Amino acid sequence: MREWIADYFELAAHDTSIRREALAGVTTFVTMAYIIAVNPAILHAAGIPVGPSMVATIATAVFGSLAMGLYANRPFAIAPYMGENAFFAYTVVRVMGYRWEVALGAVLLAGMIFTLLTVARIRQWMVDALPPGLTHSFAAGIGLFLTFVGLNEAGIVRIGVPGAPVRIGNLASPAVLIAIFSFLAIAVLTLRRVPGAILLGILSASIVAFVSGIAPAPGAWIGIPPNPAPIMFKADLSAVLNFRFFGVLLSTFVMALIDTMGSLIGVASRAGFLDERGNLPRIAQPMLCDALATVFAALAGTTTSGAFIESAAGVQAGGRTGLTAVFIAALFVLSLFFAPLVTAIPPAAYGPALVIIGSMMMAPIAKIDFDDPTQSIPAFAVIALISFTYNIGVGITAGLVLYPIFKLVGGRSAEIPRALWALAAMSALFFAFYPYAP
Repeated sequence: MREWIADYFELAAHDTSIRREALAGVTTFVTMAYIIAVNPAILHAAGIPVGPSMVATIATAVFGSLAMGLYANRPFAIAPYMGENAFFAYTVVRVMGYRWEVALGAVLLAGMIFTLLTVARIRQWMVDALPPGLTHSFAAGIGLFLTFVGLNEAGIVRIGVPGAPVRIGNLASPAVLIAIFSFLAIAVLTLRRVPGAILLGILSASIVAFVSGIAPAPGAWIGIPPNPAPIMFKADLSAVLNFRFFGVLLSTFVMALIDTMGSLIGVASRAGFLDERGNLPRIAQPMLCDALATVFAALAGTTTSGAFIESAAGVQAGGRTGLTAVFIAALFVLSLFFAPLVTAIPPAAYGPALVIIGSMMMAPIAKIDFDDPTQSIPAFAVIALISFTYNIGVGITAGLVLYPIFKLVGGRSAEIPRALWALAAMSALFFAFYPYAP
């Protein structure tokens, strides 16, 4: 059995082992397990019941990650995206007034379009057109994004007031002290090259938080999964032909398309999977997995799904093949019954892991040619807007609009691939039709 697994996932070719892949899977799972509680909480604002939503979240993560592992043989987890769920719940449903069933219809249609474009190799045509300067900025921008998420989850940085949008947290509070301990533990273990440094840091901080009473220990370890029937197969496509709905559909499509490209390339960069042009070989396979996962998500009752940026944690822990993703899927299956235990891990324990990962993802910024304004300014716009708008899709689409413009003005239009013009046009439409909140 071990030999079959090693052969199927090509462990020797990637200089890894079953043990290392398992450790990487656990590490990624722990850093992203918060979605089991957070995604249903956000979607509850749209009127989707929490219990069934939790099951839909887990089921989508299982389906997507298993497909990624068995078909694409990549160590990437797939799950519902965090930015898109907030757009779904707060903008589409609460601000614009659409029913959540109609919003799920947009997700379903976007997933179907993704699938068709992937099979037709149009998505790969678009991704291959991305210039190295921009792809490097995706990784760096997502690194800063993760850093901010981690600092905020840990309580070290807090949302501020108008005029000062962020501020320092209370460094004397017990929870923040736990976060500082978690950060130092992960950093020291990483420095000492201890296998599973991120996971060990998270677990040690969690134990300290539970024992000291700073975070509530799980009251129960095992629970029966709720019935998902109330939200399954409820996607409503009746509003698709409504012109007013076009902005919602376009925004859903472009955000998911761009987020997936950025996440795949960002994590692949950290894993050393990119070729000399900054492209991910055989990217069509993981893209098909995330497209099918989005279709599955809409049918299950949750939002757009794709490669999760927290996969960088498992990559840092040594994950190199699809076996990592298979272990992640298995852990999500177990979480259906152990959700009380998984969701008890406090943000102060896992938040600092995202900060460490963010620092590691900044390395590609050195590959951006800052002496060339046609490359550096669009790349900087990507990094800055991903960080300051709290939206990966906004940052990447801004870069895709600016890059061909700067090349054209600089008299270097020959350097713009035709597919990049298509991406720029879609990105411009994204900003034109985006349903901005008042």
